[in-house]
Amino acid sequence: MSKILISCAITGSIHTPSMSPYLPITPDQITEQAVGAAEAGAAILHLHARDPDDGRPSASPEHFMAFLPRIKQATSAVLNITTGGSAVMSLEERLAAPKRAEPEMCSLNMGSMNFALYPAAERITDWKYDWEKPFLENSDDLVFKNTPRDIAQVLTHLGLERGAKFEFECYEVGHLYMLRHFMDRGLVKAPVFVQFVFGVLGGIGADPENLMHMKTIADKLFGDDYTFSVLAAGRHQIPLTSMSAALGGHVRVGLEDSLSIARGQLAKNNAEQVAKIRRIVEDMGREVATPDDARAMLGLKGADRTAI
Repeated sequence: MSKILISCAITGSIHTPSMSPYLPITPDQITEQAVGAAEAGAAILHLHARDPDDGRPSASPEHFMAFLPRIKQATSAVLNITTGGSAVMSLEERLAAPKRAEPEMCSLNMGSMNFALYPAAERITDWKYDWEKPFLENSDDLVFKNTPRDIAQVLTHLGLERGAKFEFECYEVGHLYMLRHFMDRGLVKAPVFVQFVFGVLGGIGADPENLMHMKTIADKLFGDDYTFSVLAAGRHQIPLTSMSAALGGHVRVGLEDSLSIARGQLAKNNAEQVAKIRRIVEDMGREVATPDDARAMLGLKGADRTAI
């Protein structure tokens, strides 16, 4: 098996500050936790921004640039900037920061989908900020929009024009076929890095059978022209990422995907989750990839060719 890539998603746009006191929202917190995750073994850092005043998901380039240069200076990890942002943001808003930063790597959701977060609101009684409860509850009528036209714009503006490679986030089987479609159109070049996403309400469920099915279809569609990673929401994080490692795939952890380190126990930082999955994959005999390994494996342009 090849070296294993550990990605860490530092804060995301799903969890809210009332869910965990350890969720990083300020530039200092995001920087500290990102650097800690890299030191623990994450070769790739997947990054969203927050409004530091109230932790609200933010698309502001200024909020991103408050931590991106600091992380780049402190670590050699690959900085992977979201193009998904939050489902309540327009495509123009979501692309503003990555277009400015011109990163080595971006995430790209491969389709529109229901993105239902509202069950999480039922588990919270004390809210820190007034935006959180309606943000979650109103997701029962929320669609994350990424049409083929939107996807083509992302691939053009960030891929063809700025040289970024992508973490293709596939939340269901149809997203794999959409990726194949864009490869056939010539907007995506092989090899591709596919992130199977499990456990988001509106996407495919976090079942081992679904992981095997996603891999079977990806093998059929892409053959030797892809490598895959797995992320899974909440309590499914470690079981499904461990399964990915056993199958020869890569792994993603982080507080964007799960706030816990064990059943009923909040993770105090992202590095805890990285250290845990690192122990697991090394016990399987997998060698953890360095950032330089990641750049070579994924064909990235290099940190010196970004605008960070």
